[in-house]
Amino acid sequence: MLYYLFKYLDTLNFPGAGVFAYISFRSAMSIITSLIISLLIGKRIIMFLQRKQVGEVIRDLGLEGQYQKKGTPSMGGIIILASIVIPTLLFARLDNIYVLLMLLTTAWLGVIGFLDDYIKVFKKNKEGLAGRFKVVGQVGLGLIVGLTLFFSDEVIIMENVSIADLSSREKLELLDPGVPYTSQEEIAMERKSTKTTIPFIKNNEFDYSRLVSFIGDEHRQLFTWLVFVIIVIFIVTAVSNGANLTDGLDGLATGVSAIIGSALGILAYVSSNVIYANYLNIMYIPNSQELVIFASAFIGATIGFLWYNSFPAQVFMGDTGSLALGGIIAVFAIIIRKELLIPILCGIFLVENLSVVMQVAWFKRTKKKYGAGRRIFLMAPLHHHYQKKGYPEPKIVTRFWIVAIILAVISIVTLKIR
Repeated sequence: MLYYLFKYLDTLNFPGAGVFAYISFRSAMSIITSLIISLLIGKRIIMFLQRKQVGEVIRDLGLEGQYQKKGTPSMGGIIILASIVIPTLLFARLDNIYVLLMLLTTAWLGVIGFLDDYIKVFKKNKEGLAGRFKVVGQVGLGLIVGLTLFFSDEVIIMENVSIADLSSREKLELLDPGVPYTSQEEIAMERKSTKTTIPFIKNNEFDYSRLVSFIGDEHRQLFTWLVFVIIVIFIVTAVSNGANLTDGLDGLATGVSAIIGSALGILAYVSSNVIYANYLNIMYIPNSQELVIFASAFIGATIGFLWYNSFPAQVFMGDTGSLALGGIIAVFAIIIRKELLIPILCGIFLVENLSVVMQVAWFKRTKKKYGAGRRIFLMAPLHHHYQKKGYPEPKIVTRFWIVAIILAVISIVTLKIR
């Protein structure tokens, strides 16, 4: 909102108003505002939750120190959501399709997580919101995001297209009729595309249309968007659930999310800047620079929340925060065409997810085969395995953070590995 105010003031030659045109300034203001909001309102929200007796319900998992967490306020994800949404509304352009998608994602999954926490805390139902309703919500969000990214005319990338591949209309619009061209020549142009970034292959690009290349031209586009939307739904569901499973130790999910958000912010910045994109030879995505402001708010919100969520935690984010954080990371990565980097970038979430899947699958298989279930890990998700082995909680969290930093660096470096 402030962007439009200062843009108007700039037309009146108001001193200093033009600074709001710079992404760097608005991003800095976004992260500072987010930190201030989370730190200032955090304490008040924690006290409010304590008065309302919105405390964590503890299940007996046989873990050391788990009952010390009993009564710690939950639903602290409200702090994160407010610290993301308010700076974004203040400093980002609200007519940007990418910003609108990120705000929708934040609110959508925030509401689903809030309902889950509300049922657990106020209805005293430890199961919370039924799993099928969570999945329906995640699938619904993935469907909206996928269809919007595929069909919206505002979602484009800059790519080099050979003269031979241009349509007659595009040739009339883009080529100088007085200049001779060869069919091998290429021209840079903004166009709809189903390309995405993938590491370790030529040009680091992959087109989803290749997955349906065996289908005739008349139906290929239909099946391309179908495949794309299914992939988007899978990524949103997997990453949001991964973040939810990771939120089991003080500061673990918060710190890992802050690290991932920082990496995504860097990737968004270089992808939205034509100079850096050309220099690094990566995909240039016009109009995506506003995502840097959202990423800044995300980083500020998670770091600010970590002030209260670090060991020993004064508040837990609950599903209100964890589902939203995972969904934000997933949709953000999809928008900047880096979703195929998620297995590396979100490696912590992936391993936590896999540890649960492996544990359950192996237990069921061995129970059927031997009559008694056996376990791969002492307990799943993986962070509880290390707790069972006697590692102190702060040490586990710190080491997971270090691994997350390494994975974030590797994700960025892969852009230059071909």
